Amino acid sequence: MDDLATTALPAFSFASAPFDALTPAERTLLLASVEPARFAPGAVLLAADADVSHAWLLVQGHVQLIDAGEVIAIDGPGDLCAARAALGGRASGLLRALDDVQAWQIPRPTLQALIAGNPGFSAWVFGGISHRLADASRRQPRREFVSLMAAHVRDAGMRKPFYVDGGLDLVSTCRLMAQQSLRHALVRDGARVGMFTTTDLRDALLLPARPDELAVREVARFDLIAVAPDAQVFEALQLMLRHRVHRVLVRDGEAIVGVISQLDLMGFVSTHSNLVALQIEQASSVAELKQAALQMDALVVLLHNDGIRVELVSSIVHELNRKLLARLWAILAPADLVANSCLLVMGSEGRGEQILKTDQDNALLLRDGFPTAGVQEVTAVFSAALIEFGYPPCPGNIMVSNPLWCQPVSGFKQSLRRWMFGADPEGVMHLAIFLDALAVAGDPALLQEARTFIDKGLVGNDVFFARFVSAADQFSEPGSWWTRLVAWRGGDEPAFDLKKLGTFPVVHGVRTLALQHHVAELGTTARLRALVDRKQLPAQMARDLTEALHFLMVLKLDNNLRQRRSGQPANNLVQLSTLGTLERELMKDSLAIIKAFRQHLRLHYRLDFL
Repeated sequence: MDDLATTALPAFSFASAPFDALTPAERTLLLASVEPARFAPGAVLLAADADVSHAWLLVQGHVQLIDAGEVIAIDGPGDLCAARAALGGRASGLLRALDDVQAWQIPRPTLQALIAGNPGFSAWVFGGISHRLADASRRQPRREFVSLMAAHVRDAGMRKPFYVDGGLDLVSTCRLMAQQSLRHALVRDGARVGMFTTTDLRDALLLPARPDELAVREVARFDLIAVAPDAQVFEALQLMLRHRVHRVLVRDGEAIVGVISQLDLMGFVSTHSNLVALQIEQASSVAELKQAALQMDALVVLLHNDGIRVELVSSIVHELNRKLLARLWAILAPADLVANSCLLVMGSEGRGEQILKTDQDNALLLRDGFPTAGVQEVTAVFSAALIEFGYPPCPGNIMVSNPLWCQPVSGFKQSLRRWMFGADPEGVMHLAIFLDALAVAGDPALLQEARTFIDKGLVGNDVFFARFVSAADQFSEPGSWWTRLVAWRGGDEPAFDLKKLGTFPVVHGVRTLALQHHVAELGTTARLRALVDRKQLPAQMARDLTEALHFLMVLKLDNNLRQRRSGQPANNLVQLSTLGTLERELMKDSLAIIKAFRQHLRLHYRLDFL
């Protein structure tokens, strides 16, 4: 390291994260081991691929992180730099001083001790904090977006409730709204409360009654959604996305204390004049919808880098994907086709566990008797549009453009029967993918009819469940993998398949248990909770599986983003050299949990006796 020199520094500050989480004993340990450091402008703190023995808490000045010739982060006073690199022992990029830098130098053993003994400190270091990876020009918008996602609803600009009587005519109601500069009003109608908006006015003007003679109660909406004042903003956003509304009530108990809208939330972040959800909803053409779709991966990076938990990121992306596909289908498909079909997403997207666009897993169920002429042309355009949106085609051709996945319900039942009881080697995986199907447009009753057909066909069929669950073991590795994982130090580096050896055994095992016990939930964590509630799985095992699944999802997302930054195609293979020491330990723990779950499945379904 260049130009290292001791210099007088202010006392070490424990006022900000992650150091505010330390105990008195941990603070004493830290103070006993830190040393002051100074770097002149242009000095290199870390060279790319160099061994790393320290991290730095910046007190003065700024440093930039350069990876593959591109500045990907600029850190300043109060930022903890190179913590992950120090723990892993290896720098991922070049760290250089931009000006006169003063810092506290923290040795690796101290970091390791704090990580091992303090979960809060560990969570912060490995939480993907935005200032570690943010581009300098986008640093402030990202911080503002974190505030948007993490703030409480009461702090996000909610408006005080404004009421009108349900018997008031529309003209008078609009006059009062104009005086208050509002685009909505709450409507009191006896014991119930509704909402009237300018959108409702547009619809009301199409009615035969005159606006000055039409009571506002006749056009107001009374099925309102509400959140608590202490709810976080992302919860309000998810509700708006899920229920396709622009406003929600804010209730403190039974009392209505305010109304908050998407526009209010957008005002919270001045650099984000539109949310992706609004762009999707307002798109009137495939080209406009594509612009929204292309922003979704950037949104994922932003949320992940800002430390939003992976299950929340996947939930937000899931809602946006549903909205996107439904809007695309509405633009491309004739109204009678939409009404007489059910568009499905399946696999990880159906479960709400796909984050980045990996592939398409979708299908179309048609109402029996509906003419199929022209349907194939529409589905081909639909699949092609999704490819343009960044959704790669499914390697197994599980898409609506494939006639196997675009059938009348009666024909699809025949396919289901073959998958359940036939000898088709792909039948098990086809059925598994369909069991995660979620309706995103059209008539969901068609999907329910197909699911009921499966449930009735499998009653008491223990042989089927044993055969079906055995797929969870199809990718099992020999015991030598564990030794390679723990003992690897270089040379011929092993690659770990995060899907085959990690998430798939969990997802498929839980899917099988859910099918056997008629659990309707689709998400793996939701299925685990339901199985625990029904006494079909030990609570501790469900908690361990949930934690392992979320860790592997984070690992996969980190790996895919790293692959994309280096120009490589995203896949499920992760190199151990890209992981820090703690990440490798957590992977080992996750694999142990998965191994125990596999053994549970083998005993539960008596696989060793088949």
